[in-house]
Amino acid sequence: MGLFDIFKREQKEDLNKGLEKTKQSLFSKITKAIAGKSRVDDEFLDELEQILISSDVGLDTTIKIIDRLNKRVSRDKYMGADELNAIMKDEIVQMLSENNTVDYTDVVIPQNVKPYIMLIVGVNGVGKTTTIGKLAWQFKQQGKKVLLGAADTFRAAAVDQLTIWSERAEVPIVKHQMGADPAAVAFDTVNAAKSQDADVVLIDTAGRLHNKVNLMNELSKIKRVIQKVYPDAPHDVMLVLDASTGQNALEQAKQFTAATDVTCIALTKLDGTAKGGVVLGIADQFKIPVRYIGVGEKMHQLQVFNKKAFVDALFE
Repeated sequence: MGLFDIFKREQKEDLNKGLEKTKQSLFSKITKAIAGKSRVDDEFLDELEQILISSDVGLDTTIKIIDRLNKRVSRDKYMGADELNAIMKDEIVQMLSENNTVDYTDVVIPQNVKPYIMLIVGVNGVGKTTTIGKLAWQFKQQGKKVLLGAADTFRAAAVDQLTIWSERAEVPIVKHQMGADPAAVAFDTVNAAKSQDADVVLIDTAGRLHNKVNLMNELSKIKRVIQKVYPDAPHDVMLVLDASTGQNALEQAKQFTAATDVTCIALTKLDGTAKGGVVLGIADQFKIPVRYIGVGEKMHQLQVFNKKAFVDALFE
């Protein structure tokens, strides 16, 4: 077995372990609901609806899953629990495919883009800084020159925390004093990236939602100053959400997607929650690719999101 095969096996084991609480809560209930049934009836569908909603899949996505399942079962003349499981897996994967999610095998940057500049947004406490640190480390393991920008200048701890992660990942950081203009930090960061010939630039931003207008204006200003140096940047705006907050994560996604052009999503703390079903709801409702998921505290346990591997792990 080669090193790549060992790495993939470890990734699968991390994913299975990280989703254990969700599996116990969500799909063990589905398995019990299926047991002893020879066909899908209204009673089972009602029970399935309650199970999905209680697991934070969300009402709209739950209705969509049940509708797709009902049509498929009627067409395929379902007989047997194993067949139903396979049909559910297939339909959920197809549903996730509709939001343009690309199944990568590793952290990746677009071809012919240098530097690749990503803005990271999200409220305080969701694991934003940790996600940036883990991404920086993983990009560096690929041999990329990585630079961090500490543009969350409204919270002193944010700059300190990102500095600690820059030291752990052994990548440089651009930072100003607390209260400095975030756009000025972003501008200095991309200028430094240019002079240092960086491959990847990850810029942290303030996690505020109490005033959507201020948030929108701030992010717009950051984008404008970045574009003075790199007109096609930022190449991604990633929203970080805490999966353990369930429906609150859905609400945050609504707020941030209304305030700025979010291009991808990272869902953290899946290993500490039984609410992993929220991944399905977010991926379905916002049609924005889920790029990364956090399934543990270690650097490599921020994984690229692979929809088939994710659904397979949930049903194992």
